[in-house]
Amino acid sequence: MNQNLELLRKKWQKKKILILGFAREGKDVLNFLKKVLPEKKISIADQKQFSKKLIKEKNLNLYSGKDYLKSIAKHDLIIKSPGIPIHLPEIEKAYQQKKITCSTEIFFNNCQGLIIGVTGTKGKGTTCLMTQKILEKNNIKTYLIGNIGQPALKHLFSKKQAENVYLYELSSHQLYNLKKSPQIAVFLNIFKDHLDYYQSFQEYVKAKANIVLYQKKQDYLIYNSEDKIVSKIAKKSKAFKFAIKGKDYQLNKNAALKVSEMFKVDSKKAKQALENFVFANHRIEKIGFFKKIIFYNDSGATIPEATEAAISFFGNKIETIILGGSEKNVNYNKLAKKILTTKIKNLIFFPTTGSKIDYAIVRHNFKKKKFNKFFINNMKQAVLLAYQKTSPGKICLLSPASASFGIFKNYQQRGDLFKKYVKLFAKKFND
Repeated sequence: MNQNLELLRKKWQKKKILILGFAREGKDVLNFLKKVLPEKKISIADQKQFSKKLIKEKNLNLYSGKDYLKSIAKHDLIIKSPGIPIHLPEIEKAYQQKKITCSTEIFFNNCQGLIIGVTGTKGKGTTCLMTQKILEKNNIKTYLIGNIGQPALKHLFSKKQAENVYLYELSSHQLYNLKKSPQIAVFLNIFKDHLDYYQSFQEYVKAKANIVLYQKKQDYLIYNSEDKIVSKIAKKSKAFKFAIKGKDYQLNKNAALKVSEMFKVDSKKAKQALENFVFANHRIEKIGFFKKIIFYNDSGATIPEATEAAISFFGNKIETIILGGSEKNVNYNKLAKKILTTKIKNLIFFPTTGSKIDYAIVRHNFKKKKFNKFFINNMKQAVLLAYQKTSPGKICLLSPASASFGIFKNYQQRGDLFKKYVKLFAKKFND
């Protein structure tokens, strides 16, 4: 165990520790605590019921059900998962008492390696993947962590940690209340998002700003100079600053290339590394060519700007688009105008935002462009309609411009169901 973790062990030895939220990140926290404090009894709280296997484990106190948040008062250190809302009364009180930390903060405070932190409302995952591909192709070993990669805390036990480079995709939830910034920060953009989680857009912006606020003079900041909010926040960083420009995926590419310069990678080799770049799952992911239709899964497009970027990427090859999902209190006017400039013919809408997107399209449809519109509530029906209505050689794109909650568990499940039914119907129609 390195010196940092030994100090952490001594600091936390007498504390009553609660893991709040037990999904992917909460499980990583438990494994971490078992190694750092093997004899200590740990508490876990989650609204969902725990597995029988977990219930049988020793040295655990488990709290579940609708009153799971009451357990907070019994503990003096809360390790909170990002998905737990910050404005619940019990959570707000715990923040006021300075009892809450998170796995991102633990990692930042104890990591001895180099952290490249990437944030932005859209494009952070793609930028991380592009950066990793360039560095790996040039023999610079990197570890992808955060939402798009592996859980962070297990890397704190690496014997070669001080030599390692960590690419951390940072959401606003992970940056919230953070008091340390990465040595290399990449700040792509800010659009209105997660307004179901934050009390205002300003609060969301404040959370994002933490990626630069605690940087030191020897650190580096790569930021989008064309984004006014990002540029304003960048001024608060003490780091060496490098401005980049570009729209959508070109911006992601420019950010990745600029990071590679920090590692003295030859620019020609860096560009070559991205020649055959493949997007991540659920981000402009090509499913295949079935019944002469090209299907793309962009379920990760949970805001309008991401869908606009996907439409720009494909141009007039899209004939069918699947839109809509759960409400985030965002504006769809720009997306509506974008759709009206394309040759899209078929609009398939999921609730609840589907009707909101449709309303925006109707409002701006001055030329009275005609669409085939379908309002459905399951993926099976959406894919069946796509097969029936999309012309040979054209694209059917799932790019919802909305979160997934309601009909689907998350955007990954939404995308996986899309892929499942695309392939299922392809076989069925061939029978």
